[in-house]
Amino acid sequence: MIIFGIDPGTAVTGFGVIEARNNAVAQVDWGVITTRPDAPLAERLLVIYDGIEGYIARYKPERVAIEQAFYAKNVHTTLLLGHARGVLMLAAAKAGADIAEYSPRAIKKAITGNGGAEKSQVEYMIRMILSLGTTRKPSDAFDALGVAVCDFYHSGLRSLTLAAGKAAS
Repeated sequence: MIIFGIDPGTAVTGFGVIEARNNAVAQVDWGVITTRPDAPLAERLLVIYDGIEGYIARYKPERVAIEQAFYAKNVHTTLLLGHARGVLMLAAAKAGADIAEYSPRAIKKAITGNGGAEKSQVEYMIRMILSLGTTRKPSDAFDALGVAVCDFYHSGLRSLTLAAGKAAS
């Protein structure tokens, strides 16, 4: 199963593609889509949409997991993030993928065991889980892989829970 993780942003959107097979995961691709900070919002959203749509078309994920918006002190920033999340979800929906959303806290807890973990701790654990060594990438790319791995853990737990429920019936 291919799982596509997204760390949304209007300046930098991280993406991470993993393959889940035999109860293990491996990275397929990961990186960032960047926009020009001086570009109008509509143009930035188009760049994000086109970029993600291209990667989704390439990898054809069954699932797309996206980080939920955190409520920043700056309302304007939160609204901009909402716009980016909207176009990202649209791209996933148009591709027919199942979409899951996870809070930053849930992602950190799934990856590190601590919902209050620092970004560096998430990156370290993603490096270990996916055997990435010392590969250099922007933190948004690691965050996106974290979203994908979080979905793998959560969707696997759902499957186990469903199987256990059916067995009990």
